[in-house]
Formats: sequence, C-alpha cells, structure tokens
Amino acid sequence: MFYVYILKSKKDGQFYIGSTNNLRRRFKEHNEGKVSSRKHRIPFELIFYEAYKAEKDARKRESNLKLRSKAFAQLKKRITHSIKSNGGTPRGDFGVGSTPTPKNFGVGVNGSS
Repeated sequence: MFYVYILKSKKDGQFYIGSTNNLRRRFKEHNEGKVSSRKHRIPFELIFYEAYKAEKDARKRESNLKLRSKAFAQLKKRITHSIKSNGGTPRGDFGVGSTPTPKNFGVGVNGSS
C-alpha cells in the first residue's frame, strides 16, 4: 500500500503533506528529526492519511494537494475536527501492534468496500 498523509506541527501548527509506502516508518522519521527540511518543526501529529494500491495514484494525490490550494482547502473542511483537536486522530505510534489500513476509509485491501 501507498499512503498520502498530512502532518501538523505541534510547535507552529503548520501542515506537511507527503507520501510513502511505510507510514509508520515515515512518521517516526519526521518526529526523530531525520527529515532535515522539517526537523525544526517537530513534534508532529498525524491528522489524516489515505491509502492507495498504486504508487502512481498516491503521488498524483500528493501533488494535487500540494499544488492546488482548492483541493487542500476542501480536504481541510472535511477534517475540521481532526485539525482542531487531537480527538479521533491516531496515536503517534499507531497503537501497539497495529498497522494503518485502508479499511479505516471504507475500502478493503483489494479495493472492495
């Protein structure tokens, strides 16, 4: 699976949009300061992610969110409560032994609902 994710800096409230094939690893890298362009903004909280079967789809969505302000504005409207508070957002470690999965969005791993 490939993931598009949005992080929010707990330090300055700024958002970061990215994509990865390993969401847990990438989130950890961000919070450990291993992403040099973002290390001055740690810690981060994960406020949203989407899962895709094809990397190309994830990259296209990431690009769309980064380059088209309307796309990101629309998404922010949908996740207003997640942005404002920590209620309902995943814990930083995704829970003990858990793995983020597309079923959280009503889509099965094979693309079925």
